[in-house]
Amino acid sequence: MHDLYLWGMVAVIALVTAALRFFPFLIFRGNKKTPKLIEKLGGLLPYAIMGMLVVYCLKGTTVTSFSGWVPPLVSCLVVGALYVWKRNTLVSIITGTVCYMVMVQLVF
Repeated sequence: MHDLYLWGMVAVIALVTAALRFFPFLIFRGNKKTPKLIEKLGGLLPYAIMGMLVVYCLKGTTVTSFSGWVPPLVSCLVVGALYVWKRNTLVSIITGTVCYMVMVQLVF
């Protein structure tokens, strides 16, 4: 009985996830023009995501020790510079994460 419940739960989660993925294609199918609000959100969300990640990542930063603030600061600068240069959020975040982990694991 327990296994049946788990499989049912997985099936419901999979169906809801698939529905959420396909829903925008059903709404905006054909030659319908995308609403201005959706286009505006598409332009603003990358910046909002970057800002949220900066706040989340820096919330536990300590400034009492050199190793507490240098890796986050350098990583944030790398992410910002890479994003300004390449305009690719994913590349910027991955490179900043790798930079931070290398500094934390090997340098400090």
